[in-house]
Amino acid sequence: MAAETTNPTGGMKKTLGLTGVTVNAMALIAPGAFLWITFQIQAANNGGATDMWTGIVAALIVAFLTAVAFSEMARRYPEAGAGGSYYFAEKAFLDRDKASHQRFARIAKFLTGWAAHLFYWVYPGVMVAFMATLVAYILGQFGIDVPIPYQIGVAILFSIAVGFIAVRGITGSTNVAIAINVIQLVSLVGFSVLAIMFRMQNPLHATTWAHPNAFSITFPHSLSAMLFQSTIAILILVGFESSTSLAGEAINAKRDIPRGVLLSLVIQGLFAYLFEYFAANYAVSEKLVNVAADGTKTFGMDAAAASGAPIGDLTRLIGDSMLGGNGFILMIIIAITVGLAVLGTTLAAMNTAVRISFAMAQDKEMPALMGALHGKHATPHMGVWFLVAVSAIIGSVGVLNVTALTGITLASNIGTFILYALICGLTFVTFVGRSEFHSVKHAVIPLVGLLGNIGLLVGVVVIGLTTPGVSADATQMAIWMTVGWGVISAVYLVMNSRKHAKHIVPPAHMMGGQAAPNK
Repeated sequence: MAAETTNPTGGMKKTLGLTGVTVNAMALIAPGAFLWITFQIQAANNGGATDMWTGIVAALIVAFLTAVAFSEMARRYPEAGAGGSYYFAEKAFLDRDKASHQRFARIAKFLTGWAAHLFYWVYPGVMVAFMATLVAYILGQFGIDVPIPYQIGVAILFSIAVGFIAVRGITGSTNVAIAINVIQLVSLVGFSVLAIMFRMQNPLHATTWAHPNAFSITFPHSLSAMLFQSTIAILILVGFESSTSLAGEAINAKRDIPRGVLLSLVIQGLFAYLFEYFAANYAVSEKLVNVAADGTKTFGMDAAAASGAPIGDLTRLIGDSMLGGNGFILMIIIAITVGLAVLGTTLAAMNTAVRISFAMAQDKEMPALMGALHGKHATPHMGVWFLVAVSAIIGSVGVLNVTALTGITLASNIGTFILYALICGLTFVTFVGRSEFHSVKHAVIPLVGLLGNIGLLVGVVVIGLTTPGVSADATQMAIWMTVGWGVISAVYLVMNSRKHAKHIVPPAHMMGGQAAPNK
């Protein structure tokens, strides 16, 4: 008899339409937050800062290829519930006609679930670190020094606050996401317009611009720098696929989940990011100054790499020049909107992470505690609080220095590339040989996406390790985190298999030679 796959919806309430599905994914992408919080990491990329915009373009191409794969899988399996990619991985093999294919269903979903957890469970911790850094920066503008121990305290308190919102359910989270998306997009457009006007109206304001002209921003200067920038940039684009974990709460999952995947990436990635990063790079000159604690001064992109919030510094510079010396007020307003965006991003990330854990627990591939639903709100509340603790720890590490922050960022990105590569490959496995097979959507696009994600994964490791300084140290940290999580996951898989007397890869004869029914 063939193995049966679970439909891990488990009593979650169906409340989301297309708007709810899309804005939850948009909140995770959050361009208004990421320009502020990742510009420092991108500027610190040892000589490769000039390829920041082209790196985003490269990552965006891979993201769109991957989004098509996720969209097609969501269309094929609208019953996925909270499982999302985890559910897709199992069904891709169980729905095949041969037992020799079906036997790989469990190992496929294990690998997908492992990658998803490396991505989604580290990601909220990255956001927590960003929030603590943001709070420290804002208070510093008022002359209040926030030492590292206090920043760790902010990280812990912020994790707990987000946990309280997440436990109350996806409807409340959606309302928060809608408000935050509107606020951050308005502030984003305002800043970007001012930044471009600042450069155009002040051509002699600076003697050394980071880019001599607009063409320089959009033209790749170094292939290796562009690729490594794209491995960082994937952090600012991920989130479109989080819609697939909301199928259990979507009113019309077959229609709205695939649309939400693509729509969120188009709005946030294609339009918002390319516009705002162009504007920010266009406005950076030697007038952007950072003064270290020891009095050392850096300028331009070097100042951006040294500052805890380079966009805050740039906003203040632009505001002083364009708004009659009111740069400080403008910076504080933008910073507040960024804080709201970070809240929305962290909340969306937590919602996605715990739902995948919930699906795996329902499938007995994670501890049963992760599958417990709140009696009133019907949310996986135990998973939320466990993730709150993990996020507080990761966030506390991230505030130590830019190397630690980059390291946890790259660890999350490694999980992203592995997950995305798996889904691209599984899309081909799912549709090949079926009547609905489309050579472009189910073969060309996912296979090119597979190669693109593998290429970026290799880029993280090879280019990161061979680039001295922050990049090399952060990459080593990310690799150790990845290996550590892989070992923990493999040990749990073996022990859990023995406990439940299940094969990791069962013999073909145990599958019965019949596929699971298509839905």
